Amino acid sequence: MLHLLSVVSLIVAGLCAVGIALDISRRPQPMSVMNLVWPITALYFGPIAVWAYLQFGRARKGPAMPHKEGGHQEKEKPVTWNQVALATSHCGAGCTIADVLTEFTLFGLGVTLLGSKLWASFAWDLAAAWLLGVIIQYFSIKPMRNLSVKEGIVAAVKADTLSILAFQVGMYAWMALVYFKLFPSPHLEPIQPEYWLMMQIGMICGFLTSYPMNRWLVEAGLKEKMG
Repeated sequence: MLHLLSVVSLIVAGLCAVGIALDISRRPQPMSVMNLVWPITALYFGPIAVWAYLQFGRARKGPAMPHKEGGHQEKEKPVTWNQVALATSHCGAGCTIADVLTEFTLFGLGVTLLGSKLWASFAWDLAAAWLLGVIIQYFSIKPMRNLSVKEGIVAAVKADTLSILAFQVGMYAWMALVYFKLFPSPHLEPIQPEYWLMMQIGMICGFLTSYPMNRWLVEAGLKEKMG
């Protein structure tokens, strides 16, 4: 039953990601990096990501209107939940790409840390997620603030470091629960659909634990409002 549920969950999430990507090909996002972020978010949120995309993410028909550059926008207005969700989706996208790349690589190479595959996964996932998260944030924050390359990198590091750490707290807590309690022996491996169902749940946990941090980052002006 778990195997069937895992397969169905992965297929549904994949179809949701493809559906969003196809729609984006006809209606590109005003901010180009979101053309990548939205389909990736669907890989773990599935139909919820489709709902969010249709509710507040879908671009209007016609040429994409660029975001106003320079400075923070609409400081006087309170931060909305969907703006925070969009900010959180940036680090979620970085973590998702990092997980897929590192988990298969570590499994293929048989890498361990202190004799444990889990600790190796934690270490390399964090490093890759931080790097990719900063890259995604760079292409978000640089055009919105009209920054130089150096300024954009510094701003991206400030905006995404705490966000990534908060995201990993939720994801790692779930991974540890899966590793030590739910599947202590034999452990799940990346070649099993069940493994990626657990990772989907872990990504959602990470999204939830990083949401408050992203709200603070947006309110503090370290991340830009979107939406």
